[in-house]
Amino acid sequence: MPQRPTIDVLLDGYGLNTNVGLAAFCSVVLVEVPQETGRPTRILVDPAHVGRRTFLQEALARRGLQAADIDLVVLTHAHWDHIQNLDLFEHAPIVLHTLERRYAQRPHRNDWATPQWTGAIIERQQVREVDEGVELAPGVGIVNMPGHSPGSIGVTVETAHGLAVITGDALHYAYVIETGINPLVFWNEEQARHSIQRVAAMADLIYPGHDRPFRLSQSRQVEYLTPFQLEIAGVQPGMEGLRFAPPARRTPWVMPGIEEQAARLFGAS
Repeated sequence: MPQRPTIDVLLDGYGLNTNVGLAAFCSVVLVEVPQETGRPTRILVDPAHVGRRTFLQEALARRGLQAADIDLVVLTHAHWDHIQNLDLFEHAPIVLHTLERRYAQRPHRNDWATPQWTGAIIERQQVREVDEGVELAPGVGIVNMPGHSPGSIGVTVETAHGLAVITGDALHYAYVIETGINPLVFWNEEQARHSIQRVAAMADLIYPGHDRPFRLSQSRQVEYLTPFQLEIAGVQPGMEGLRFAPPARRTPWVMPGIEEQAARLFGAS
């Protein structure tokens, strides 16, 4: 029986926020697809922002890899915190949805997650547009999950432990499975809700955009697959002015002007 693809989280995702800005640490995931001869095909999903660049390089090095060993880079969507390290992988084709590529060329003025330079970064490299049902490699495919952005996609991986879905920000955090509400919507609220429902129904294992991988128990409870680990430097308990907010779920936010989006993207009047 052929070996199944494997998933390795290179960098964990975190929902770390402050009152002075967002840390925006997305998950960076490596999918390896065994080949009958030679080395596996290596697919990296979401290379993250430049604040994580050296950490990403170190994570690869711990596995005996370097950027040149990555064969394909998938962008679940084109937001700044997921794409800035693209230039580490200039040799590798970029995969993203057709609508996401088009939108990145002319993002809405209120879309702070897609700065005006986003399209320029993407177009520096070889781009492969994808859509629902495309197979990237045996056992690795694309599923459409729009709503958070126009062309958000998930990556499906047929692992030995069941069907895993790498969701990007179609599903930021594990708790979103319970609420059914995407906390940040830049495109379409209804589509965002449908995408959450879809991943909950189809996945045995879920790799969210800003949280640890998890599965749902038979009673639909979240069961994390890895422990939480985070070290924060530069501040100490008891430091004057330092406060820790009580645990809370993010207040949902919908971009002002969202009703203009379809007309802008599809060229309607």
